[in-house]
Amino acid sequence: MLQGTYTALITPFRDGQVDYDRLDANVKDQCAAGITGVVPVGTTGESPTLSHDEHRKVIEKVVESAKAHGGGETQVIAGTGSNSTTEALSLTKHAAEVGADAALMVNPYYNKPSQEGLYRHFMTVADAVDLPICLYNIPGRTNVTMTPQTVARLNEHKNVVAVKEATGSLDIASEILSLCDIHVISGDDSLTLPLMSIGGRGVISVVSNLAPDRVKQMVDAGLKGQMKIAQQLHLALFPLFKGMLSLDTNPIPIKAAMSLAGKDTGDLRLPLCALDDEKKKDLERMLQQRGLI
Repeated sequence: MLQGTYTALITPFRDGQVDYDRLDANVKDQCAAGITGVVPVGTTGESPTLSHDEHRKVIEKVVESAKAHGGGETQVIAGTGSNSTTEALSLTKHAAEVGADAALMVNPYYNKPSQEGLYRHFMTVADAVDLPICLYNIPGRTNVTMTPQTVARLNEHKNVVAVKEATGSLDIASEILSLCDIHVISGDDSLTLPLMSIGGRGVISVVSNLAPDRVKQMVDAGLKGQMKIAQQLHLALFPLFKGMLSLDTNPIPIKAAMSLAGKDTGDLRLPLCALDDEKKKDLERMLQQRGLI
């Protein structure tokens, strides 16, 4: 069952290489905070800049770290999506072989498949690999939106168990939930609680890289039906949820925020580059106001 608070892990780089020691330390921090699970090599993990070998090794290392530091309780949802079905299949098979608990599969990007193409793409993987799949609907990155009807159709397969909803539309999420009982997980921190109010089951969070305990408190309260408490936590975090993404493209702001908070994240990989000094000052004020630095 996929529900709760999952952290979309950043990928730390040092001198152009993945810093696996820092990656392990990040996973250790997340486990210590009691996070439900971690999600390596997604959007926040700069997956488009990783080689295939790096992609696989990051997943392997995160699975190892989660087992070592999480006592078997911390789930790993491995990013295995691609715009090539053959590549997505290979990555998902690898994730299953190394012990990931589930796969996060983004809509194929750039080639803009039809709804039938999307259905066949995900079904090819679901049929071939016995691993729970979380679909990832993020048209702002992929330029294609999976319709609620296609999500419901895919949910008929036993392995398609969740969808990471990052369309920014409560209407789309509502329609999905009206058509099937797939677990809807927020892909936007600012929409986590609104989605939970209509039946969402949690979040794959960017901000929880920095504040896993606070995001988890909000989600836990929402799952327990303690909506007043969840609302208060949501409103306290909302300026950070929105403000970070208004500064620059994810994961530029979260890496800068973690650095300001003393959590060394190394560098970004081109074509992404560091937050400029003026925006960094805005971010620093934002973090200070919430007691995060």
